[in-house]
Amino acid sequence: MNIKFRLILMNFMQFFIWGAWLLTIGEYCYHNKHWSSAQFGAIFSTMGISAIFMPAISGIMVDKWINAEKLYGIMHILGALVLFSIPLITNPTTFFWVILLNMVFYMPTLSLSITVAYSALKSDGKDVVIDYPPIRIWGTIGFIAALWAVSLTHNETSANQFYIASAVALALGIYAFSLPKCPPLLNKVANKSIINMLGLNAFALFKSSKFAVFFAFSMLLGAALQLTNAYGDTFIHDFNNVPAYKDLIAVKYPAIIMSISQVSETVFILAIPFFLRKFGIKYVMLFSMLAWVLRFALFAFGDPAGGLWMLVLSCIVYGMAFDFFNISGSLFVETETTPEIRGSAQGLFMMMVNGFGAFFGSILSGLIIDKFFTTADHSKNWNGIWLCFAGYALIIAIIFPFVFRYKHNVALKHAPALT
Repeated sequence: MNIKFRLILMNFMQFFIWGAWLLTIGEYCYHNKHWSSAQFGAIFSTMGISAIFMPAISGIMVDKWINAEKLYGIMHILGALVLFSIPLITNPTTFFWVILLNMVFYMPTLSLSITVAYSALKSDGKDVVIDYPPIRIWGTIGFIAALWAVSLTHNETSANQFYIASAVALALGIYAFSLPKCPPLLNKVANKSIINMLGLNAFALFKSSKFAVFFAFSMLLGAALQLTNAYGDTFIHDFNNVPAYKDLIAVKYPAIIMSISQVSETVFILAIPFFLRKFGIKYVMLFSMLAWVLRFALFAFGDPAGGLWMLVLSCIVYGMAFDFFNISGSLFVETETTPEIRGSAQGLFMMMVNGFGAFFGSILSGLIIDKFFTTADHSKNWNGIWLCFAGYALIIAIIFPFVFRYKHNVALKHAPALT
């Protein structure tokens, strides 16, 4: 079977699992369970907590001890079992621990899927900068398909979203064992130092000012990503409390409106090779930061009626905000590190984005919303919330160009490395 098709199927299922519940779990917690923003913030932070250590640990494991595709399959099978049990939980504290366990199994698969894909493409003589983005598009399509499936079947506040995710996770876990072999490479390195023996070589990247700054801003942008994931669907759902809006299509099917963000991703993913070669990683990341400012600002002033165009435009801008940082970042890490630490380096990137970034973004945003933007009747000042988030993204965008001193060599138009 064609290697690209096999990786396309892997990416489709990988993000279908996440799309089935990531953007709608807020509605499940708020309107089904009636939990507070602080409780939901803690629950959503499980993504960050698990990503602080699991991608790095799994990266070390596949660099030294186990084939990446095998660990990838095991993680999805275990995750499927946990997802199936989530609807049985009624207590928020227990729910936190069960979701955390699910995230412990799922978060490493994000970096593992990249490791497997890059390894398979390189073994097949492909250029990851050119060939990976069209494959990764199908992950976004899988996310969209899951959102539409959950929304059109009216399962946005239902436990069925977790059963759907569980079934696909089990299928992917089994399928993973048929993927191209991605064996450990680090043991083949002659260096027998303690750092090498423990598989911690990738952490030496922090000694480089280029990577230290890159990882720091990856964490800050990771926080921005979690803000929109956590509150976007709930924000549109809340218009249902306004009589003038409650019967509008956007309010009835908010997940479908939010899926425009993923449709936009498919366009910007294809643009990544051009922008990376033309501008380099520094300006591509800066474009991402400015896109986050627009994303939040448009949400602040949009509504499902006359302001629907702003909600739609915000979702379109999301494609640049997400892709130009997340996918370009993984390509930067891949092309700027050696194959022996491929898994660990991708794990570090995920740790900063979906680990520390997601954790601090989820916890702090939940506390800030409860303290400053929630009224006595528990309604939320969404205009203030989104403007606060836009200000955060703007500050990051202003600082970044002055501290990330990385010069892009525009003369290397045909070079595979992002130098």
